[in-house]
Amino acid sequence: MSRVEDEADVLIVGAGPAGLSAAIKLKQIAQQNQSDLRVCVLEKAAEVGGHTLSGACLEPTALNELLPDWKDRGAPISTEVTEDRFSFLTQNNRIPVPLPPGFPMHNKGNYVVRLGNVVKWLGEQAEEMGVEIYPGYAGSEILFHDDGSIKGVATNDVGVAKDGSPKESFERGMELHAKVTIFAEGCHGSLTKQLFEKFPELRKDCQPQTYAIGLKELWEIDPGNHIPGLTDHTVGWPLTKDVYGGSFMYHLNEGSPQVALGFVIGLDYSNPYLNPFKEFQRWKTHPYISKFLTGAKRVGYGARALNEGGLQSLPHLSLPGALIVGCAAGFMNVPKVKGTHTAMKSGMIAAEAIIHQIETNPEAKTVNAKDYEERVENSWIWKELKLVRNSRPSFTHYGRLGGILYTGVSAWILRGMEPWTLKHHGKDNDCLQPADKFEPIEYPKPDNEVTFDLLSSVALTGTNHEHDQPAHLTLKDDSVPVDHNLTIYDGPEQRFCPAGVYEYVPVEQGDGKRLQINAQNCIHCKTCDIKDHSQNINWVVPEGGGGPAYSGM
Repeated sequence: MSRVEDEADVLIVGAGPAGLSAAIKLKQIAQQNQSDLRVCVLEKAAEVGGHTLSGACLEPTALNELLPDWKDRGAPISTEVTEDRFSFLTQNNRIPVPLPPGFPMHNKGNYVVRLGNVVKWLGEQAEEMGVEIYPGYAGSEILFHDDGSIKGVATNDVGVAKDGSPKESFERGMELHAKVTIFAEGCHGSLTKQLFEKFPELRKDCQPQTYAIGLKELWEIDPGNHIPGLTDHTVGWPLTKDVYGGSFMYHLNEGSPQVALGFVIGLDYSNPYLNPFKEFQRWKTHPYISKFLTGAKRVGYGARALNEGGLQSLPHLSLPGALIVGCAAGFMNVPKVKGTHTAMKSGMIAAEAIIHQIETNPEAKTVNAKDYEERVENSWIWKELKLVRNSRPSFTHYGRLGGILYTGVSAWILRGMEPWTLKHHGKDNDCLQPADKFEPIEYPKPDNEVTFDLLSSVALTGTNHEHDQPAHLTLKDDSVPVDHNLTIYDGPEQRFCPAGVYEYVPVEQGDGKRLQINAQNCIHCKTCDIKDHSQNINWVVPEGGGGPAYSGM
């Protein structure tokens, strides 16, 4: 059975801030030029914004450029930052740290938002302009012309049983062809990963990407503890000094006293016993944090991998027929703890580069917008990332305290003009060390008031996958989990996964254990594909519409 084919001028994979900003900008320019341009967007979530998770403190620079009248358009952006706090935590105390002028964490003029709601609104703006958005359709395969240029993307087949046989509901996937495909999947996207594997030259001039896992909860708190517009960041306890990470607490002002709590841990940690979810839960027991949660109720949970490589890890951004934007490329500003504004701007720049090439050669079947990379380098994205390029690797080179001091001096005095660029540590999975070098970490049991277990947390994500479908968490070699991961590293996947997907259970007959994969729990964070020491886990898209159903996360 052949696949149905359709054709657009521009195909965008991923309806996040970058992809939707590109779509809106494309339509804006086309309307100004009085030209007809078909723009299609594929989104694997059941609805736009359903897989979006971020802190989020939004710097509106790119939004002001894209839609200057966003307030009049009813954007769900209402909580302007009123106060910044930054502190170092010991086990029982909080030490305030002043933010010097120019320090990246200054948030004057920024807004605390629920990014999923903002993305949903961006989707509505795009559709009003004529953009076609297809939620619930997962791009699973990159298509190529005979000359090797990108032809488009195919969605996966649906109605396939776990054993690969077609069910009564079986339908072939669809091929979407376009002059150019924008890959806007977010951090560690599965198709973008395929691009890097097929075209290694994309990463030949950059360092390996380095990542973190960000975990988030949404709480309804006592109005007496609510400080609308407060952004509160901490470093220190409970993480040891060799682990990069920190926290945020953002007070929203959207009709109810809500706070977003989050914890970020660099995935370059070495101790296989470290459990990011349990570190997050333990952080909430600190006296300074727990006082905000007295009498409060947790209403949301989620997790997502983040890019932390910055300028040093940016790949080449274009191929004939393809561009890479947003967190798929890695434009996050790590010390700012922000990437939405740079992601949006990269999508806008991609749109300008595409339109320029289409106008230059309107009869071309494939757009090669190779000037996109130069346009990014000449934009404020590049200037911003160059300024902070040494912040994240300074923690690797000089430790936690040294990294904080370096970041402050670089931002305040040197202004990023130091004549050197620090290197990252290499690949995150290679940083893991054997379990016999460490003692197991004892974590407190959940009290179900401030701290919680993993499965009750996953229940808040609304995650759902069709049970009878091929596994989307695949193993290259079934023997590796027990023979390598469990034997040498005590099965770290059962700890670094924030959704309880991986667990080692006794074999049905005889002694020993086997790896059980609870794929229905997967919240699409991509941590396993990144941190698995042997790189034996390969995350691929499940049927479209599966995964978490975040509501304004």
